[in-house]
Amino acid sequence: MADSEPNRDASQDKTEESDVAGVDLLQTLGGKQGIAETGLPGAVFVTVFTINGQNLSPALWSAIGVAVLLSVWRLVRRESVQFALSGLIGVAIAAFIASRTGRAADFFLPGLLLQGGYALAYLVSIVVRWPLIGVVLGPIFGEGMTWRQNPGRRRAFTLATWAWFAMFVLRLVVQLPLYLLDMPVALGYVKLAMGWPLFAIVAWITFVLIRAAPPAQPVRREEDSP
Repeated sequence: MADSEPNRDASQDKTEESDVAGVDLLQTLGGKQGIAETGLPGAVFVTVFTINGQNLSPALWSAIGVAVLLSVWRLVRRESVQFALSGLIGVAIAAFIASRTGRAADFFLPGLLLQGGYALAYLVSIVVRWPLIGVVLGPIFGEGMTWRQNPGRRRAFTLATWAWFAMFVLRLVVQLPLYLLDMPVALGYVKLAMGWPLFAIVAWITFVLIRAAPPAQPVRREEDSP
C-alpha cells in the first residue's frame, strides 16, 4: 500500500502538467477568440459574395470591415491584437490582389500560398530533426530544447509536426484545384469546412501526443546550479 502513494502522486503530477500544457497550447494558438477571428472575415466574404449576386466589391469591403472591427474590439478591451491584426493584414492583402485581378478566387490566393509555406516549413523541420511543434512549444512549456535529449518527448513532437504538415497538405490538395478552376464560391465553402474542424482535430491530436509523452525536463537556470 505504501508503494502506491508515490505512483498516485506521479500520476497526479502528470495530469496537472498535461492540463497546463493544454492551456498553454490553446493560448499559443490564439485562444478560442483568436482562432475564431482568423476565419470570420473569410466567412463574411463568401456569404456576401454569394447573396449579393457574386459582386466582388461589397464582399471585399465587408471582409475588411469585419477584420477592422475585430481589431478595434481587441483594442477597446485592452487585449492582445496579434491575431486580429494578422487577420486584418491578411484580408487587406487578399482584397488588394482580388481587386486588381478582378477574380474572386484570388481572394483566397494568399491563404493557399500560406498553407504551402507552412507545409514546407513543417516538412523541413522534420527532415532536419528539429520538429517545429517542439521548437515552438518547448520554451512555452518551460523545457526549452531539452526535449531533444528525451527520445519519447522528441517522438511526440515529431508526430505532432507530421499531423500539422498533413493538415496543410490536405487543404492544398482539395482547395488548389478549385482555385485553378476559378470556383470561388465552392472554394470558400470548402475552405470554411476544412478550417476550424481540421484545426481542432489536429490541435487535439497534438495535445494527446504531448500528454502521453514523458514529462518535460525544465531548463536548468544558472542560479539552480550547485
